[in-house]
Amino acid sequence: MPFSLTPKDSSFYPLFTASAQNLVEATEVLGEFIHDHARRAELAVKLRDLEHAGDQSTHAIFRALNTSFVTPFDREDIYNLASDLDDVMDFVEAAADLVILTGLGTLPAEMSQQVSLLQRCAQTTAEAMPRLKTMKDLSDYWIEVNRLENEADKLYRRLLSRLYSGEFDALEILKLKEVADQLEEAADAFEHVANVVETIAVKES
Repeated sequence: MPFSLTPKDSSFYPLFTASAQNLVEATEVLGEFIHDHARRAELAVKLRDLEHAGDQSTHAIFRALNTSFVTPFDREDIYNLASDLDDVMDFVEAAADLVILTGLGTLPAEMSQQVSLLQRCAQTTAEAMPRLKTMKDLSDYWIEVNRLENEADKLYRRLLSRLYSGEFDALEILKLKEVADQLEEAADAFEHVANVVETIAVKES
């Protein structure tokens, strides 16, 4: 390990962990939102609050980035990691918002499965973030998230096939596809987070 007289700013690690833990809470709320029609308005407010909390974590990371003399890893990677975590939250909140704005009722079972995959991605990501400090045992994390994202891709294609099967009318197809797209984007964003972590680990090895 290279020796440095200038200590690296370690404040980033708890900020990344907090941001990832926020996604665990958000995906859990989204799971309730998908199933509990009566509480959707209330749960959407909770998601908006979590989205604001995520924004605060992201801004705290950016402030630390702008004021730190020596960062624990490349500034560009810190920026990308914070931005990609923030993107996940934005897509999760947007999916719920669209359900309410378009007045959708019961959602296809595949959307519940999409959310389950997002919950697993969130939990895996939250467990990995504290390990950034030591850079140990991270490969299992990005391999698992990549696997989950591939599963999400297949599920998304199955959902599209069902939407275009004649089971739904044209307007409902448009509404449901908008929501499905946001959930798919959230899965992609989780993979982007994992890819950044892999890049950091390779650079630091």
